[in-house]
Amino acid sequence: MKTLFTSIIVLFLSIAMNAQETFTLKVTVNNAKDDQGKMVYSLSTQNQFMKAAPLKSASIEIKDGVAVATFENVPVGDYAVMVLHDKNGNNQMDFSEQGMPTEAYGMSNNPMSYGPPTWDDAKITVDSDKEITVRL
Repeated sequence: MKTLFTSIIVLFLSIAMNAQETFTLKVTVNNAKDDQGKMVYSLSTQNQFMKAAPLKSASIEIKDGVAVATFENVPVGDYAVMVLHDKNGNNQMDFSEQGMPTEAYGMSNNPMSYGPPTWDDAKITVDSDKEITVRL
């Protein structure tokens, strides 16, 4: 009987220790030039970053230049957040004939660059509930 009781306790402890802890990531954009369209957010792992469908995404209404997305149940790990002010509602970034973006966008860590951001520039670590602000 004692062995059975000990085995059950060990089993429950193993399950509890292997349960993956998740957190909430709140992403705010507060510098949209207008409220036209929506703010489109994507949360990506390194393997998905700028080349595959994101782990999570959200499309949020803009009010007074502010839009806030909340990603729930985010496992511990490294991620990048990309935000696009999709003014025309086509769910993609639009480009000029010269190849420059015509809609405002931003990344986690707010990297300043003249080309596409790198993973290392945009990477954030989620290991607790977190709030970040992305500048367009």
